[in-house]
Amino acid sequence: MPTPRVPLNRSRVLADAVALADGEGADAVSMRRLADRLGVVPMALYKHVGGKDDLVDGMVDAVLGEVVAARPADGDWRAAVRATLLSARAAVQRHPWARRAIETRTVRTPAVLGHMEAVTRLLLDAGFTPDLAHHAMHALGNRIWGFSPELFDEDARGAPRARTTPQPNPADYPSIIAVSVEARRRRPDATGCDEDFEFTFALDLLLDALDRLRSDGWESPVSG
Repeated sequence: MPTPRVPLNRSRVLADAVALADGEGADAVSMRRLADRLGVVPMALYKHVGGKDDLVDGMVDAVLGEVVAARPADGDWRAAVRATLLSARAAVQRHPWARRAIETRTVRTPAVLGHMEAVTRLLLDAGFTPDLAHHAMHALGNRIWGFSPELFDEDARGAPRARTTPQPNPADYPSIIAVSVEARRRRPDATGCDEDFEFTFALDLLLDALDRLRSDGWESPVSG
């Protein structure tokens, strides 16, 4: 007796797309490749996703669905925001393709808005004015989604580029060298910066500063 086929639905399509991206990277995800994986013709997918952009939006939503929105204990809003953003970081780290996908999204889906709402609500419930909460969300920036902005992405992969500028001379950058030497002394076995430490270090600085602004009754200037 043949095994009955599992009905195709949006959740199953997105789950298989996430699994494909987890295993082979985001570039491996195409409508045709996903259809082959699911054992259907590509047109069958369009009943459940509107196209590649809608598919990636849904994949991001699936990742955000793994984020646990913390509740403040004993009024400790900083611990709740910290735990929520660290949960987002853990979700993004489980799906290495997700950071790039989040950065390229232009649609605020209900899942995206829901995550933003959870963080904003923690701030407002802690006594932040809507004005300060607005600017706090800007200050937290991409950390809301579990990653830090970096000036240069050393993990980016691409074809080597021909150089037209001279190779930098380390002697011209003594301050950078001094910082690098000290970092290497403290972590001699590391191959680079500890990104988890840097994430939480910056997050804690921001939360402490925002708490001082909240206590001081800070307001932004009114224009016009």
